[in-house]
Amino acid sequence: MRVMLRARLDTQASNEAIRSGALPKIMQALTETLKPEAAYFGPSDGARSCTFVFDMQDSSQMPTIAEPLFEQLGAEIDIHPVMNTEDLQKGLAALQNS
Repeated sequence: MRVMLRARLDTQASNEAIRSGALPKIMQALTETLKPEAAYFGPSDGARSCTFVFDMQDSSQMPTIAEPLFEQLGAEIDIHPVMNTEDLQKGLAALQNS
């Protein structure tokens, strides 16, 4: 299932991760784990944030995805199912056929 993960990073924890050189490594490891179709980085709600859109095979993946963000960056995380245009068209077509 295609999902969108949004993480708002704690400022102090992410400042320390920047100073220590850990932040790029954390983001690289997350990108390698998720293999996202899209990844964005920028401010959100007054904090550093990242957004990834990726295919989550099973909900049991959530701990391995979320824990590094919680533990290393003090992040607040939201994970939501999302659709692209093709998914939406397929879903709307199914409504018409029911």
